[in-house]
Parts: sequence; structure tokens; C-alpha cells
Amino acid sequence: MFTTLRTAALACALSIVPALALANPMVGGAPMLAERNIVENAVNSADHTTLVAAVQAADLVDALQGEGPMTVFAPVNAAFEALPAGTVETLLRPENQPMLQRLLTSHVVAGNLSGAEIMRRARASRDGFFHMQTLSGAPLSAQVRGRSLWIHDQSGNAGRVTISDVNQSNGVIHVVDSVLIPR
Repeated sequence: MFTTLRTAALACALSIVPALALANPMVGGAPMLAERNIVENAVNSADHTTLVAAVQAADLVDALQGEGPMTVFAPVNAAFEALPAGTVETLLRPENQPMLQRLLTSHVVAGNLSGAEIMRRARASRDGFFHMQTLSGAPLSAQVRGRSLWIHDQSGNAGRVTISDVNQSNGVIHVVDSVLIPR
């Protein structure tokens, strides 16, 4: 009897594990729902209010709600706050929209690249980096340091992926702790 109960309990527990493993992480205190698109989820994250305001000011909402798939390296508010004083305010001005669009599209890569796939490609490369082309045309390079994934921009900055594989209906978001700056 105990063996049957233990077997049934174990089978039940094992059937729950895959569902939990596939669940999206919470980001900025909000659940990220895989059936929503990138913008629909980002607006709910308390950690991405600056990014959302920038996407709106850059008139990129429709693009990020598009079919995709796309991979977005999404900087948190603290990353924007770490920029030199006045930078965000300057970028949000209407006359600087082209510059803001270039900055934001330098965080987006075509395709649906999981964190594990990016790490695999970086480890398999000769130079230890997985090189990607962003929608702006600016390059990004991914590197594995220890157990962490780092994204390097062409200006010499690197951001650590703090939350990976936030699945969306039109791609995937990887939360980064730095703003990636194109030249």
C-alpha cells in the first residue's frame, strides 16, 4: 500500500516539475505571461518603466508588438539611471527620436534566442563570443563568464543578463543590468 502511494505521489510530483520549469519568471514584481507580447509584458514590470517610456517616445511600440520572433536585451531602470546625468531626458526629447530609436533597436536581435542557446554558441566559438547583429545594425557579442551571460556592445560596455528566458508570444526577453550603447 505504501509503495503504491509513494509511487503515485512521486508520479504526481514529477508531472508538476515540467510545468514549473516552463513557467516564466516574475520580472519587476509582475508575472510575465508567455501569451502576451514584449510590450504587453514590459508595461507591467516595475523594473522597466524607463525602457517603456523610451519605447513609447521612440515610436517603437508597434514594432515590438509585431509578429517577431525577436530577442530583446531589456535594461532595467537602474541601468538607465547609471548613464551620465541628463542622458535619458535628452534622449526622450522629440528632436532626438532617431538617436533613441537607434539606441533601443541596438538591444533587439532577430530570432528567438534562449539564454542556453546564446551560451552554447559563445562557448563553441573560437574567440569565446557569440556575435549578433541587432536591428539597428550595431553588433552585440555574448560571452560566458563563470555561470553568467554577459552582453557586450560596440562601445566597450558589458551588461550581465540577470534574468534570462522571459518568453513572449513574439520572442524572448533577457533582462540586462546595463544599457547597450551603439557607436
